[in-house]
Amino acid sequence: MILHHAKGSCSLGILVLIEELGIDCEVRYVDLPGGEQRTPEFLAINPKGKVPALIRDDGQLITEWPAIASYLAALKPERQLLPADPLGLARVLEAVEYVVSTMHMQGFSRIVRPENFCPDRDQAEHVKERGLEIFRSGFDLFDRVLEDRPFVAGSFSIADAALFYAEWWMVNRLDGRLPRNCGAHYERLMDRAAVRRALDR
Repeated sequence: MILHHAKGSCSLGILVLIEELGIDCEVRYVDLPGGEQRTPEFLAINPKGKVPALIRDDGQLITEWPAIASYLAALKPERQLLPADPLGLARVLEAVEYVVSTMHMQGFSRIVRPENFCPDRDQAEHVKERGLEIFRSGFDLFDRVLEDRPFVAGSFSIADAALFYAEWWMVNRLDGRLPRNCGAHYERLMDRAAVRRALDR
């Protein structure tokens, strides 16, 4: 398999899962700041023009963070990164969806790409402030979830890889202030060998 990945992007969470599961996967880096995702060459790989993008050995393309994470977890069911029971599965998927669709797309995206939400440059700071409010409210929610457990669903799952990439953004791209339980979760993930390998790639 081939993962198209950009350093510092949400695809970090997918790379963490690949390392966690011990899946043999080539990593090809995409220069997002340089606009490589909009080139004809990359659009021929992923017409959506974004990462992560996973190419299976048979050439089939899988896109979108939740879909790729679920696919990878299903390849190694014995690792139980997706719960087998219906309610447990729903809890993991709702956490993943909240990170991706709300914290990332509605929150962080407003902070780093305010022009996508408001063409009026005079409103850019207001858009960024609203994005930070959304992003922080997500951490407040997960902080309550993590009050009595080490991981989002009790044991490590794809939800933790999703939350980790958002935490990594807060620590490394914003002001670094995570609420107590999210901060402990971030440090717990940073101590995992798979996470260290992912960050080193």
